[in-house]
Amino acid sequence: MGLCCDTIIGDMLKNLIEKTRSIRRFKEDKPVEMGQLRDLISYARLSASAANMQPLKYLITNTPGVNAKIFLTLGWAGCLADWPGPIKGERPAAYIIVLGDSSISKNFAIDHGISLQSIRLGATSMGLASCVIVSIKREALSGTLHIADHLEILSVVAIGEPVEIVVLEKMKNGDRKYWRDEDGVHHVPKRSLDEIIIRNGLGSAG
Repeated sequence: MGLCCDTIIGDMLKNLIEKTRSIRRFKEDKPVEMGQLRDLISYARLSASAANMQPLKYLITNTPGVNAKIFLTLGWAGCLADWPGPIKGERPAAYIIVLGDSSISKNFAIDHGISLQSIRLGATSMGLASCVIVSIKREALSGTLHIADHLEILSVVAIGEPVEIVVLEKMKNGDRKYWRDEDGVHHVPKRSLDEIIIRNGLGSAG
């Protein structure tokens, strides 16, 4: 593959990553098809797995009744203390519940992170938005959906067409808290590249 094509692919990947933001308000009346959800799980399935154990399982739903029950078990935005979550009409059209199968492995951390990125990048490529939620009433959710005891709830991915706009900001004074302006635009501070690259003992970065 030529340098030109490599550059184009690199730019496309960077753009896809930049667009893959945590969206918390959706067009609830715009359905996410079951085929799309299955494709997202396929992306996760094809991703790398520690020791190739492949211990993750997934529960997918795009049914309003089931979605409503899942919604009641979720916490939405730790940095927006006064916001209880999306109102009716702006809630997710679909969910993916990521589960760790303890009969296969007891350690899910590496696979979990890799699979989430694959799912979220895939969703963005479909014109969908997503948000990973780990503030979960796990016992209530497990009971509601009759999830087997050997399946640990790791996270819930909310999915749908986006309503809100998210912009990235340069982090100032180490303040990581995201915020919304008067127009409802969601602002997310990011550390600079120079801040996160550590110089080695020889005094150079790399």
